[in-house]
Order: sequence, then structure tokens, then C-alpha cells
Amino acid sequence: MRPIRKVVIPVAGWGTRSLPATKNIPKEMLPIYNKPVIQYVVEEAQQSKIEDVIFVTNRDKSVIEDHFDYNLQLESVLERAGKLDKLEEVRHVAEMVNIMSVRQKKQLGLGHAVLCARGLVGDEPFAVMVGDDLMFSGKPGIGQLIDVALSENMPVIGVMEVPWEKVSRYGIIAGEEVSPGVFRVSDMVEKPAQHEAPSRLAIVGRYVLTPDIFDHLQEVKPGIGGEIQLTDALRSLAHARGMMAVRMEGTRFDAGDWAEFLTANIYFAMQDEKLHTELTALLNRFVM
Repeated sequence: MRPIRKVVIPVAGWGTRSLPATKNIPKEMLPIYNKPVIQYVVEEAQQSKIEDVIFVTNRDKSVIEDHFDYNLQLESVLERAGKLDKLEEVRHVAEMVNIMSVRQKKQLGLGHAVLCARGLVGDEPFAVMVGDDLMFSGKPGIGQLIDVALSENMPVIGVMEVPWEKVSRYGIIAGEEVSPGVFRVSDMVEKPAQHEAPSRLAIVGRYVLTPDIFDHLQEVKPGIGGEIQLTDALRSLAHARGMMAVRMEGTRFDAGDWAEFLTANIYFAMQDEKLHTELTALLNRFVM
């Protein structure tokens, strides 16, 4: 398999789970501590040696692309004020990766969003990272998948174990563990009832795919609401050429879930030595 140079990050959704905060602000731009959600995702890609980021966006989300561009007026203000550390931070964001974008003109599901990027991806393998799924570990989440994809020459999906009572919220895989934490996928099912789930291994927002996924996406029949489900195309691809799954190491936060979003803010703020003591004291006031 060729090296993974590109990542597709779908960011065209309306963020309805996070309303009213996302009425006029993309959910991907909501802050986790001192960075927007999307910056953590792009940093994970950069740390995994991905060079090109393809945002699948809509007409109201140009602010996401702007975040990864230079802001010459702000930079001038910071330079004149002698705030060189802040100047370095904002310039670093603009220089992290190459940014491209394509519009998803109708919100027809994650599978459709990935299909929209076909022209920019071309004929090479690529990563997909869901823009509101945050993964933190010693080794970047998408990098864990890339290593297996390159060694096995197969598409790879990221999974994590979830409680049985939550399997109906996810795509769930069936498969054989061929080495610690690595599975050969035999099947998958989207949001099964608890008694029908083949395992507790839930598909989370990280994928390394081969370009033939696009042919499978074009063959997928739209489901409820006319949406094209990525899981359906993955199942077809797995049956056609094989697929691996990696039980991802680290901590995951779903930024679209308020409890996890707030927990992520506290988690990162607690890593800041300047805030740790004061934040701990303030939080203790609310602990019963």
C-alpha cells in the first residue's frame, strides 16, 4: 500500500446535538480548552505524517478553512504588541498542513460526504477522520490504523469496546482477533439491537480506506432520509477484498455529546500547570 498522504474530514453536518451553541458557529469550532475541536483532529493527522487535509464542508462553514489560514491583521497586532509566543501559535496553525475543501451540497450522510471527496482523493489510499471525534493517546489514533494498513495492505477501521447497553448507537463488527488488538473483519452491522450485536466492538470515527471504496459507495442504496451510510459500503468492501480493525488505544471524547465535551474541557485544562490548582479548587466547590 502506498503511504497515506491525504485525510478526508467531513464537517458539513448541522451539529443539531449541540444546539443552540451551533446555531451560527460550526460544532467543529467550539473550543476544547484553548483550541477548537477541529484543530485537535487536524493535529492528530499531522502527527501521523498526513500532508493534505480535505474538508467536506457546506456554504456556512468557511470559518473552518479560515482557521487554518494566515490572519495577517491579527499577526500584525500581536507582533506590534510584542506577543511573540501568541504570534508563533497562530502562524503554526496556518502552516500545519495543506488545506483543500469540497462542498457537500446536500446532507445525505457520512458515506455521501466521503464520496464527495473522490475527485480530490484520486486513486490513492486515504484516511477518514470524523470531525467531532477526539482521540488522545501516546500514538496518534489514525497513526495506529495507518501502521496496520501498510503492513497488511488492507483497509482498516478503528474500533473501541462499548458497554452492551450502548451497542445500538454504533456500527458493530464481527471478526477474529489475529494479533493483540487487531481483528480480521468478517461482518458489521449498523446500530444493532443488543441481542443482535455480534460483539461490543464499535466503529469509531477513524478509517484508512482504499480508493475502491468509492465504487462501493456509489452502489449503496440510500436508507432513511435518503442518507448513504458509510457502514454499508464498508461491509461491501470487507466482503470484496478483506478488512482489518484496530482496537484503538487511548481516550476518546465525542464532542457532540455535552457531557463528553465538558469533560474534555476539564481534562485538557487540568494538564495546564497554571490552571490546575485554581481549577481543582473551583471544581471542588461543586462536588457533593
